[in-house]
Amino acid sequence: MSVEDDNESKKAPLLQTSSSASVSRRPLMYGSINSDPDDVEAVRNSAIISRYKYYSRLAPHPNNPMVIPDHVVPSELWTHIPVKPAGKQGSLITIFSIWNTMMGTSLLSMPWAVGQAGFALGLALLIFMAFLTLYTAYLVMKSVDTIEYKGGDVLEFSDVCRYYLGKVGESSAVIFSVIGLLGGAIVYWVLMSNFLFNAVSFIYNDVHYGAGATADSNLSSLYNDQYIHCSNPDIKTTKDYSMAHQFSPAIDSHNMTTITPAPTTPSDKMFHDIWNLHNVPFFLLLVLVPLINFKSPTFFTKFNALGTISVLYLLFFVTYKACIWGFHMDFSKVPGTYAKLSFPALTGVLSLAYFIHCCVLSIVRNQAKPQNNGRDLSIAFFCVALTYCYVGAMFYAAWPMKTKQCIDQNLLNNLLTSDPLAFVARIFLFVQMLTVFPLLLYIMRVQVMHAVFGSIWPSWKHVVAMNLIIVGICVVFARFYPKIGSIIRYTGAFVGLVYSFFLPCATYILSEKGAGKLTAVKTIVHVTIVVLGLVNFIAQFLV
Repeated sequence: MSVEDDNESKKAPLLQTSSSASVSRRPLMYGSINSDPDDVEAVRNSAIISRYKYYSRLAPHPNNPMVIPDHVVPSELWTHIPVKPAGKQGSLITIFSIWNTMMGTSLLSMPWAVGQAGFALGLALLIFMAFLTLYTAYLVMKSVDTIEYKGGDVLEFSDVCRYYLGKVGESSAVIFSVIGLLGGAIVYWVLMSNFLFNAVSFIYNDVHYGAGATADSNLSSLYNDQYIHCSNPDIKTTKDYSMAHQFSPAIDSHNMTTITPAPTTPSDKMFHDIWNLHNVPFFLLLVLVPLINFKSPTFFTKFNALGTISVLYLLFFVTYKACIWGFHMDFSKVPGTYAKLSFPALTGVLSLAYFIHCCVLSIVRNQAKPQNNGRDLSIAFFCVALTYCYVGAMFYAAWPMKTKQCIDQNLLNNLLTSDPLAFVARIFLFVQMLTVFPLLLYIMRVQVMHAVFGSIWPSWKHVVAMNLIIVGICVVFARFYPKIGSIIRYTGAFVGLVYSFFLPCATYILSEKGAGKLTAVKTIVHVTIVVLGLVNFIAQFLV
């Protein structure tokens, strides 16, 4: 029943909705005041509505809690269904989400990175960096509990940075988050070019020459038909150099060219002239450009399980190869096995490998038991560190050539195109990256467009222009500097300095100072963390 007639509705003041938009007064539905006086609920509702109307007319301020709502639905229309609230996740899902998010392209570079630090020091640094980044990620996660943000609910760490460090802090968080995503996009493009080249070459060689008839089989026979080769052109050890290059004149300084058979026909020559790693980054444009301009990324989020499948297959792949090769470690004869001065290459890679800081709040926000967030984050980091240690140590220790310097920045580059297991791994990873790459560009687009234009889709021209700029940068790197290990370590050290070390520690110090809890020990510890991040970044240019 309508409480107010049309005349009263016309005289009613304007009310503010939750979105601060002015709307005209609408009727309210509730039990009639003329209903049975013994109906206690109807009488109570009538009194409540009368008070709402009275206070609304006295103080029609938009923030007044007594402003009458647009509609009141009778309680008898509601049915209580005892179900678990939607959007809540258990600890297992939280742990798995963090692990799955962190398991990225760094996994392929881990054996090379461990080799840069030396086997023993490499494993120690893997554990140390895990603890260090776990602590700063924990600071990010807990930072939202220390403030009362006037702009509404705190959604991201950039809101915390704005609260403590002003607009500069917020902008720094957004900018370095975008730089980290851009570094990831570049590495994805390099790897997708590599995987596409090798996959197509595998199919072409199999069809053109027949199974097992590729020219690179001569080289693989040197190592018990395990399809391996040394892709490092800087190797000077005579025996390993001759064995790696005896049948491999095509290996170049880009660490990407795999061994291909010599052309036998004009059409064969034309194929190899066109289909090479200098041209494939441009062919990749035909596949990805149509995918990156979608307005919504919902379609691509349906393929998140591919990431897990790819990682699990890679773990199986490394385990299988280690079982076939056996272990080849001699600490007494190989110099630099324990530790090397080039260890900052590993810490740079790990700065990005353990980088979860820009999305940890989004992952734990729907946790059913928020009090377990610290424990779940710690377990997830332990699982990530264990996975990195396993892949890095297992592949490095099992590598059958006498020099570990042959291990490539992309471990799959050490496997020939004709390796069936490597072919499957490349297909899995290519499809997974094909679905993740548009998501990376979407996240970058949202952050940049919202910050610059105040809209995530100002126009299709803006979106296309930005996508072309990003893709252009990716193609340039894939063509002229396709070294994923170096790209990861430089990007990781730069982004980690600000987002993983400085911002979490700075906001924590200011928070503790505001609460009167800051001590000299806390200040020294957190300043030391920032200094370590700075030293890590500078050291990347010294190795």
